Amino acid sequence: MNAARPVAVTGATGFLGRHVVAALARAGVPVRVLARNIPDPQLWPGAAPEVVLGELADSAALARLTAGAAGVVHVAGLVRARDGAAFLRVNRDGTAALAAAARRLAPEARFVAVSSLAARVPGLSDYAASKAAGEAAARAAYADAPGRLAILRPPAIYGPGDRATLALFRAAGRAVAPVFGSGRIAVVHVADAAGAIARLALGAGEAGCHALADPTPGGYTMRELLEEAARAVGTTPRLVALPDGLLLAAGAAGSLWGRLGGRVPMLTRGKAREMLHRDWSVTDTEHLPHEVHRPRIGIAEGFRGTVAWYREAGWLR
Repeated sequence: MNAARPVAVTGATGFLGRHVVAALARAGVPVRVLARNIPDPQLWPGAAPEVVLGELADSAALARLTAGAAGVVHVAGLVRARDGAAFLRVNRDGTAALAAAARRLAPEARFVAVSSLAARVPGLSDYAASKAAGEAAARAAYADAPGRLAILRPPAIYGPGDRATLALFRAAGRAVAPVFGSGRIAVVHVADAAGAIARLALGAGEAGCHALADPTPGGYTMRELLEEAARAVGTTPRLVALPDGLLLAAGAAGSLWGRLGGRVPMLTRGKAREMLHRDWSVTDTEHLPHEVHRPRIGIAEGFRGTVAWYREAGWLR
């Protein structure tokens, strides 16, 4: 690969995207990113990516982003939206537009589409359906060159800078913490995830659909995750198992509130179904090969480091 050619990255100002940019920069690769507004350079310590202003619906911006790229990493996507149509506009249609631009203007580039384990079960939620639709859109764009497409399905990603799993650590810091569900949940530290994505973008491994996980791909129960989070926080909460129906009812109320109030709720009916799904583990056949992803950080070390970062940033007491 010609090191002078950049790797293009969407979602570069988000949690995972910032770490992907940093991983590519550490590999000595120039990076070109898509952003709606001029971002704060401090988002990418140690990196100075070229910024293309625009969004996924802007065909001219996508052309500038992908032209001549050595690789394209598509991280951008919605995890919260008012309805299924809003999810599809970004997670399906945005993927289709970017993949079409990359196929036309960077025909030799590897396209890495960062999806989600939720795409395995599209009927669970609007989000899951939109991620599966995004994968299908990427495959359609690369139907004539399937060897150029890598689809990556990460599980829950955590680490420094992550607001999504901050709630887990806050819950673990209380006297009583609720436990929902009995399934197993794979997780991965953002440093391991970003490193694997960067290696894929730079041509390591093979095309196809793969998954990520930490050194325990079989995952953890929610109780185990809360217990480890409590150890990292330095607390011993009483864990109380609550019925699944309570979470489903809360999700239904959140969906209704979102429709009536015009706000995008954190907890919806679909999100509750995702949380209660019994198998978010990663199998050996799904897992990225070791030359691309050999995870180093387990939850004991990863949770301790994440809590230390949260406290330094003032996000957690």
